[in-house]
Amino acid sequence: MMTGLLPLMMLVGVGGLVRHQLPENAWRGLDRLNFTYFFPALLFLAASQRKLTLDDVSAIAPLVWATIAVTLLVGYGARRFGPEKYLDFAGCWQTTWRFNAGIGFIAVSALDKGNMAIYAVVVGMAVPVSNACAVSVLSLGEQQDWFEMAKKVLLNPFFVSSLFGVSFALFGLSLPFLVTRPLEMLSQPAITIALISVGATMNWGALSKMDSFSLFINATKLLVMPACVVGLALAFAQNGGLTQTLIMYAALPTAAASHVLAGALGADQRLSATMVAQSTLLSAITLPVWIVLANMFF
Repeated sequence: MMTGLLPLMMLVGVGGLVRHQLPENAWRGLDRLNFTYFFPALLFLAASQRKLTLDDVSAIAPLVWATIAVTLLVGYGARRFGPEKYLDFAGCWQTTWRFNAGIGFIAVSALDKGNMAIYAVVVGMAVPVSNACAVSVLSLGEQQDWFEMAKKVLLNPFFVSSLFGVSFALFGLSLPFLVTRPLEMLSQPAITIALISVGATMNWGALSKMDSFSLFINATKLLVMPACVVGLALAFAQNGGLTQTLIMYAALPTAAASHVLAGALGADQRLSATMVAQSTLLSAITLPVWIVLANMFF
């Protein structure tokens, strides 16, 4: 089951080895290309090339939003362990429900029944809500331009591409070969670039900075959130591809760009970046375990 993940983990290690081959700005530019073009192309193709019904979407959305809500509430319990300044706490709090959609594209291949099309719908339901919640908690008590923030959430490339992909699938639309072929070519480097870039830009010493606050935050994201999905699946006797995909999605590390949003809204960017690195490193252990459990019992 896990042999499919091992080569991917090795590519992250390759990124760590070649990190000094490019300057920091070059890695950021590569991430930007991946975020803006390569992964959105992959998302659109994954969602649009599978027939969907409104029942499919209505079955996925409430479960995704419920896990975000539970994790948001549980994550607030870390307040008493965290920084005194609320804004710095919020910069870390948001990492409990945001997720690294790029790693999800990789992890979904290790599922027995889940598939990229279901995951694309999950991303489409999760991205706008998780981003809106992050912007909201970071903006409490601050004077922010809400129109600009809403525009950033709604124009997120992951959200736009998955929304269009789901719409095409729902209405049975298709694009001509001259359009789909370039999109396929754009999507091909997405996963490889993401893996190498994660390894190249990660703070590999972040685990040495673990304390009760970061432990609470990371446990909420990597343990409580997937456990919530498992509980819902058991309560409603759900199994199959949807359940496996939701467990995998919930077990993903936090979004790699969480610290960027934290810094943009005045929070301690370095502290948030440490949380991102810890979440990514710890998920190398926890994510395979959740995938094994999903494959064995659902």
